[in-house]
Parts: sequence; structure tokens; C-alpha cells
Amino acid sequence: MSTPPAHHPLSSHTHQHGPECGHVAIPHHDHTDYVHDSGLHRMHGDHADACANPTHTVHEQHDHQHGADCGHVAVPHDDHMDYVHDGHRHAAHEGHWDDH
Repeated sequence: MSTPPAHHPLSSHTHQHGPECGHVAIPHHDHTDYVHDSGLHRMHGDHADACANPTHTVHEQHDHQHGADCGHVAVPHDDHMDYVHDGHRHAAHEGHWDDH
């Protein structure tokens, strides 16, 4: 989980995310992601980036199964759903859970 997120500027994004912007805020690595437009955005200098983790990090020994009634916040992310758990996002991947 120590790999910093990749830099993916959103060229047409003019909204400034922050504590008062009204979007769900999720702590992620050394920054905060905001759920917006079916994705996760983070502020980077004077623009927003799509938050993407370029690495595959398996969450070891994660027996909990996330889903509609698991009690964790569900966040749409690209073509799947992430779940906020243990201070980060989990995503289903080939029979296990990844840390995002």
C-alpha cells in the first residue's frame, strides 16, 4: 500500500474538491479521494487527477466478503465496486480482495 497513486490528470474537470465540496471523501495513501462522476478524484496542485493505483496488491488474510449488505461504504470505481474497509478500498479480483 505504500506505492503512490499514478498521475492521471482530468483535463475537463473544473470542480475543486475539498472538505466542503459535497462529495464522499475517502482517505487514500497520503491524500484524500473524492467520489465523483463514477470515479475517484484527488486534487493534485491546481487540477484533479483520476486516482488509480498501477500495482496489484492482494489484501492478505481478508476473509470478509464485501457486497450490498456488508456494512461498508461502496464506491463505484471504473468497471467495479470498491468497498471502504480498514482505512482503504478493497476490490474483488480473481477470487481475492485487492487493496486499492
